[in-house]
Amino acid sequence: MAEAGKQRTSPKSVKFLFGGLAGMGATVFVQPLDLVKNRMQLSGEGAKTKEYKTSFHAVGSILRNEGLRGIYTGLSAGLLRQATYTTTRLGIYTILFEKFTKADGTPPNFFMKAAIGMTAGATGAFVGTPAEVALIRMTADGRMPVDQRRGYTNVFNALVRMTREEGITTLWRGCIPTMARAVVVNAAQLASYSQSKQFLLDSGYFGDDILCHFCASMISGLVTTAASMPVDIAKTRIQNMRMIDGKPEYKNGLDVLMKVVRHEGFFSLWKGFTPYYARLGPHTVLTFIFLEQMNKYYKKLFLSG
Repeated sequence: MAEAGKQRTSPKSVKFLFGGLAGMGATVFVQPLDLVKNRMQLSGEGAKTKEYKTSFHAVGSILRNEGLRGIYTGLSAGLLRQATYTTTRLGIYTILFEKFTKADGTPPNFFMKAAIGMTAGATGAFVGTPAEVALIRMTADGRMPVDQRRGYTNVFNALVRMTREEGITTLWRGCIPTMARAVVVNAAQLASYSQSKQFLLDSGYFGDDILCHFCASMISGLVTTAASMPVDIAKTRIQNMRMIDGKPEYKNGLDVLMKVVRHEGFFSLWKGFTPYYARLGPHTVLTFIFLEQMNKYYKKLFLSG
C-alpha cells in the first residue's frame, strides 16, 4: 500500500515544471500592470516633470501612442523571467525544505521557512536577472524618443544584443538590488500572508478556500508592496540605465535612492505603487489556481488507477 501511495505523488521535475508554467500563465494576465509599473518608476528620470500623473494616465498614454499591442510589450521577457526565476525558486525551496524536515516528518519552524524562502528567492532572482534586465528595457522602450529606442524584437534578441553590444556582465546588471528585492518580498509575503490568512479564518467569516486565499493575498500584497518598492525602483533604474560619457548613470542602488529623493521627492520611491500592488495579489492567486488545475489533471491522467 505504501508503494502504491508513492506512485501517486508527482515527481519533483513535474512539480518544478508546473510551478514555472503556473507563473507564466499568471504573467499573461498581469503583464500590462508590470509595464505600467516599470514606466511609472522611470517617469521623471532626468526630467523636472512627471511623465505620468497616475496609473490610469499611463495606461491611456500607452494605448494612445503604442496601441493595444503596446500594453503587452515585453511579454516574452516576462515569460522567460517566470520560467527561470519561479522554477529555480521552487526547486531550491523544495530541496532546502526537505533537507531541514526532521526524520519524524516534522517540518521546519516559521523562522526556518522564512530563511529558506529568502534563500530560494535570492537564488531564483540571480538566475532570473538576465530576463529581468530584458523586461525592464523592453517595457521602457516606448517612452523613449524613436531615435533612442533599443528596438529589441523579443527577449532572446535582447539577450543576444546586450551580450554583443555591452558585454555579458550587462545581463546581470542590478542583480544585487534584484536579489535584495526577492529577499524582502519573500520575507514580507511569508509573514504577512500567514498572519492575514489566520486573521481571516479566526474572524469566522471565511473558510479555507479560494476566497480566503485571494483576500489574504491582497492584504499580504499591500504589506509586501510597501516594503519592497524602494528596492524595486533602484533595480529598475539600474537595469535601464545608459552609459553617459563612458560612465554609468548610477553607481549603485543607494545612489539611485538618494537621487530619486533629492530630485523627485521622498514619496517617488513608491512610484507605480498601484499597478505593482494590483499585480502582486492576482499574480499569486492566478499562479495558485493554474498550479492546482495542472496538478489535478496530471493526477487524473497519469497517476489514477
